[in-house]
Amino acid sequence: MRYQVLDFKCALITGGAGGIGLALAKYLLSKDKKVIIAGRTESKLQTASKDLGDAPYYILDTSDTYSIEEFVHKLTTEHPEVDCLINNAGVQRPLDVNKMNSEEFLSKADNELFTNIHGPMHLTLNLLPHLKSHSAAGNGAVIMNVSSVLGINPFSIINPVYNGSKAWMHFWTMNLRTQLSKDRTDVRVVEIVPPSVGTDLHRERQNPDDNKKEKGADALTIDEFMTEVAEQLEQDKEVISAGMGKELVDRWYGAFGEDYSKAEAKLPKSR
Repeated sequence: MRYQVLDFKCALITGGAGGIGLALAKYLLSKDKKVIIAGRTESKLQTASKDLGDAPYYILDTSDTYSIEEFVHKLTTEHPEVDCLINNAGVQRPLDVNKMNSEEFLSKADNELFTNIHGPMHLTLNLLPHLKSHSAAGNGAVIMNVSSVLGINPFSIINPVYNGSKAWMHFWTMNLRTQLSKDRTDVRVVEIVPPSVGTDLHRERQNPDDNKKEKGADALTIDEFMTEVAEQLEQDKEVISAGMGKELVDRWYGAFGEDYSKAEAKLPKSR
């Protein structure tokens, strides 16, 4: 039986206290799902939890990979019903090799890489046995990874590390989906590919509001973004984008999708 991507019951959302994470949480609650949010700042989590009808929350810094195994044990002990992981937490920093010394650049870049790459990977692999157990029990499970159009075309040149980290997320998600499908599990893998959306992701830029539509930016509001994402989730799509991101995603798969499908077909079943 192929489970739909919205057949899960309870989602853990990293970076769930604001922006896209909070918007996803509100949408999932409207679909009668349970949501658990995680993030770095307790005060923001408390506010978001109240906004979500006292949703459970956990303090989690995804860049601290050494804490993730213990976190997953606590989460699955207290909430064994978790059957969906949404890797949404991420940071974006303007980094210029011409304007920063190597020590400053590397310090900020390493934290960005641990947050955007190491954290989601460790969280996924530590939670995967639990998700597979839901699958083995006859229930589906879902992993949703939030990447970016900048992982497909790195046109925001002031964000070289972020762009690379989101390219990693794009390819990691594709290969993870293929490997799990070859393992004959019912763990679905979804990639959400946002364009520029009016969140606080640009908070470290000189103009932190340069992605806000009211400032004249070519960006979607959160509501516009979620309207398109919700429609595609309900259509059971595994690669989801919105606005100008749809064209970029279509162009990427138009150029490389057939080659990937051929490689995918050659991979033997795991069992």
